[in-house]
Amino acid sequence: MAYVSVNTGVSTQLLGRVSDYFAGLRQSFADHRLYQKTLDELKGLSNRELADLGMYRGDLHRVAREAVYGQ
Repeated sequence: MAYVSVNTGVSTQLLGRVSDYFAGLRQSFADHRLYQKTLDELKGLSNRELADLGMYRGDLHRVAREAVYGQ
């Protein structure tokens, strides 16, 4: 007589947590790339263009952070 036992509770939960961890990690890397791209584009603007937007060079990190992370 054959006997098969399948225990999916713990392994499925663990796999879900690992998957969620890597999804969060991928999202963090994507957010950081977007932050860097936004910052680079802002740094490429002239002082006159920044002034037209009501920004100074010292604001660029904050503006890029707010644009990407919403903080």
